[in-house]
Amino acid sequence: MNHHKYPLLYQINTRVLLTRLSQETGRKTTLDDIPDAFLDEMEAKGFDWIYMLSVWCTGETGRNVSQHHKAWRQDYENTLPDLQDDDIGGSGFAIADYRVNPELGGEAALQRFRAKLHERGMRLMLDFVPNHMGPDHPWVMEHPEYFITGTEKDLLEHPENFIRVNSGKKEMIFAYGRDPYFDGWPDTLQLNYGHTGLQEAMKEELERISGWCDGLRCDMAMLVLPEVFERTWGIQAAPFWQDAIQKVRVKHPEFIFMAEVYWDMEWTLLQQGFDYVYDKRLYDRLLKDNAAPVRAHLLAPLDYQREMARFLENHDEQRAAKEFPPGKHEAAAILTYLTPGLKFFHQGQFEGKTKRISPHLIRGPREEENLQIKQFYLKLLEVLNDKAFHEGNWRLLNCVSIWEGNHSFENYIAFLWEGPGNQIFLIPVNYSPYQSQCYVKLPEDLFNEGTWFLKDLFSGVVFERDGLELRERGLYLDEGGWKYYGFYGKKREERWEMEDER
Repeated sequence: MNHHKYPLLYQINTRVLLTRLSQETGRKTTLDDIPDAFLDEMEAKGFDWIYMLSVWCTGETGRNVSQHHKAWRQDYENTLPDLQDDDIGGSGFAIADYRVNPELGGEAALQRFRAKLHERGMRLMLDFVPNHMGPDHPWVMEHPEYFITGTEKDLLEHPENFIRVNSGKKEMIFAYGRDPYFDGWPDTLQLNYGHTGLQEAMKEELERISGWCDGLRCDMAMLVLPEVFERTWGIQAAPFWQDAIQKVRVKHPEFIFMAEVYWDMEWTLLQQGFDYVYDKRLYDRLLKDNAAPVRAHLLAPLDYQREMARFLENHDEQRAAKEFPPGKHEAAAILTYLTPGLKFFHQGQFEGKTKRISPHLIRGPREEENLQIKQFYLKLLEVLNDKAFHEGNWRLLNCVSIWEGNHSFENYIAFLWEGPGNQIFLIPVNYSPYQSQCYVKLPEDLFNEGTWFLKDLFSGVVFERDGLELRERGLYLDEGGWKYYGFYGKKREERWEMEDER
């Protein structure tokens, strides 16, 4: 099974995929019906992880909220102009039970699907939602003390954050799950991490579901940190993550935890034991037409960057093809996926889909493929399949001005990978919409005398350069906006071998 230093992950909206398969086959489909050819394709593209979104049970109460929430419904209709109530399955993050949804085939089908992944050297990632539960969860009746409760005054003054619920024993006022900066999610109830019994129950859930997969993406993981929880709810809470992760690792030493995290709390979560954390900061900086903050972000220590989960879209963000115009999209993808870290791709991204699908929906829209974007990603994945990008050594390079007063060099970001067999991959990007010039300063220990041939892996064009000039002055670039290269370099005597290989 693949255990690359820099793995590739592909996220699938499980319910949307199975709905499409049902439409194509004319019958109800489950995880058993996901074609082997699709899994073979994912293996061929070099993926290490398949992340299946929304496999857990949801409930009718949560689904009812999803169907009747006006703002949410408007979002659904923007995605599906022919929206039907049956298309709204309820949020995959309003979990009613950590059991595999029977409509997806249940636990047995999930384990067969996981076995197919293992046969192909891939691993399975699922979701864990620590902050809240759906209102249909059995604990609402059996353990109401596991949830944050409120008063009549809370309900009166903050109806956006509290709701009256019949807990089975009596009517109680519960808090919606939320983060401190937004109104509550009305299809969820907030768990109380100040309650020892709740913490132990959540650890037991985590241990149980860790036997069904190889890794978990932990939703809004920073919300249950003691300092965040107390700031949000005014309740002191013991630390959760470190002990919970350690308990899982006793049984499953190679289990992987990935945290969805914001507010500059990435390092805090890594210290708690997470293997990867969302790199939302890089994504936000790439949205702007400014290379300087992106370059500054890539100056972080390599050990830290290695643990970043880097993405251009996921189920929460807008589609990359919508947010990034042509040219900028490709340049941003080069800087996202050819830098260190876990490379996080999302279903529909390769085809240039533009409509984000809410996790409340079980059906997605039909969209034409963007052939230009599709061809780009096929080539990018082909490049990423090289061992250098899975296991190699990476370093950021300096770009300097061509002449005094020309500051366009600041638009460039360049880096280099060293792979096995003295392979060198040089990646320069003009991350701006403007024609820009620079010298890319190259490591003196790599580029020695002789003629070098630099083959651009994306266009196939080969550039001939003098090794001494590369070492002393650098690589001269004068390129248009958003231009990028993926140079593969070897010295003259190995030219033909290089061209045959690449």
